[in-house]
Parts: sequence; C-alpha cells; structure tokens
Amino acid sequence: MPNSKISRTTPETQADLHWTAPSGVLGELVEQARFRAVSLSASRDLDAIGESRRETLKLSTALRRPAVAVIAEIKRSSPSRGIINVGIDSADQARRYESGGAAAVSVLTEPSRFGGSDDDIVQVSEAVKLPILKKDFHVTEAQIAHAAMSRASAALIIVRAVSPAELVHLSNAAKRARLELVYEVRDENELDRAINSGARIIGVNNRNLETLDIDRDTVTRIIPLIPRECIAIAESGYSTQLEIEEAASAGADAVLVGSSLSASPDPEASVRALSSIARRPR
Repeated sequence: MPNSKISRTTPETQADLHWTAPSGVLGELVEQARFRAVSLSASRDLDAIGESRRETLKLSTALRRPAVAVIAEIKRSSPSRGIINVGIDSADQARRYESGGAAAVSVLTEPSRFGGSDDDIVQVSEAVKLPILKKDFHVTEAQIAHAAMSRASAALIIVRAVSPAELVHLSNAAKRARLELVYEVRDENELDRAINSGARIIGVNNRNLETLDIDRDTVTRIIPLIPRECIAIAESGYSTQLEIEEAASAGADAVLVGSSLSASPDPEASVRALSSIARRPR
C-alpha cells in the first residue's frame, strides 16, 4: 500500500500531477519499449557497470569542435518515412560516415518501426573509432543498464516519454553507470525539466513524435535558450548545407542527420558536404 505520509510537495511529484503520458505514435512506441524492457534484468549493479566504462569514448567530447558536428545516423525505416534503406550494412555505413568526417554515429536500435537491433551497435563499435549514440525509447532503469553494457557512449532520453519523477530516476541511474544521455526536448517546459535533471547534452527535435509533424522553427526557438555550458543538437529535417546553416545560426553545436544519410548512395561524400559549417555562439 502507498505510504500516505510521503510528501507530495517535491518538485518532481508536483510536476507529475501535470504530466500526461504521451499519445499517438510516441505513446505506442513507449508502450512497446516498456513491454520489451520486461525481459531485461533489473538487478544490474550500475556502479560496477560504471567502473567498467571508464575508457568509453565520450560523445560530449566529440561534439566540441569548431564546425557544427555531424552525428550521422543508421536508420533502416521510420514511422514517418517507412522504408529508408532496409538492407543497410551498419558496419560499412559507419566506416563511410567516419571517412566523411562524422563526429559520432547514431544507431537506432528500436526493432518494430525502425528496423534496428543491439547487434548494430556491436558491428559499428568494431568498425569505427567514434562515439555511438544508442537511439531507442529508453524509459526504464533496466534499459539504461542495458545501454550502458552495450558499446554505446550515450543513450537517448525523450523527455516527453517519461514522467518528471522517472526522468530524475533515469538520470541518476545513467550517472552511476557513466552513460551520457542526450535529453530530447520540443518545448520550453521540457527544456526546463532536462536542465533540472542535470542535462549536459540536449537535443531539440523539430519533429513532434506524437503527430510526426515537422516544424523547423522548434530548433530556432529552443536552442538559443539552452545554457552555453550544454551541448545543443538540432534534430530532424536536416539534409542540406543551407538547413544546417540555419541550425548553426540558432546556436546548434551539432546536428543529427538520419534519413538522408541512410538513404544516400554515397554516405561518405554526403557527410563531408555537411561537415564544414562553422559553429556560432549562443
């Protein structure tokens, strides 16, 4: 039985009262993620995992460069575009990204709508010497532990996907496991939640994952609000130099490019063409 004497006045609890579970496509993917997480062990020693990760490449270090850093993504399909490149070889693709000057590789491991798997991270880690971002719908501590035990440098947390209390819990678990997190946000409230949870890498997604609509004004509105000590990543809708120039003008330190690179017949040249846009101060 719940303890009726537990205070309900903490900031996390108060925020929980105003939070509603995600709907639409995001809601479906989160529900599926929670179902998949049941099969993961919940008894991992996060501190021991963290000790084993002391030599892991840091995503935050790789994204600090004079030019806007390109995080090149491996994505076979998506809810918004359907099939992108179902036969993509993750190791070969990652090598081409690295040769083109990518700062990091993002690997979508969600299986049902994105066609990914944890095996992709293993293959990429053996193919390149770049930090890897594990992109999935991480909503439980068991998933955080699992991500930390993979060869990923960082994992994605979609702030909209979890309650404020869960966000704090997952943030603390990741710190113990020495796993960097990319906190994905879409509005000012989510940005506040990310910062209050200790975020150091913040992604701003132009795509509303509940409706799948894209609004590139999201990045231009939110990224200037991100503290300078944090790394700001622009996400969704980027495939040209002009578009990345727009993100740079807003103060983006990095841009995540997925569908266009995964579908490109020459991923190396495509990354190289996007990797020379100068960063601008926020």
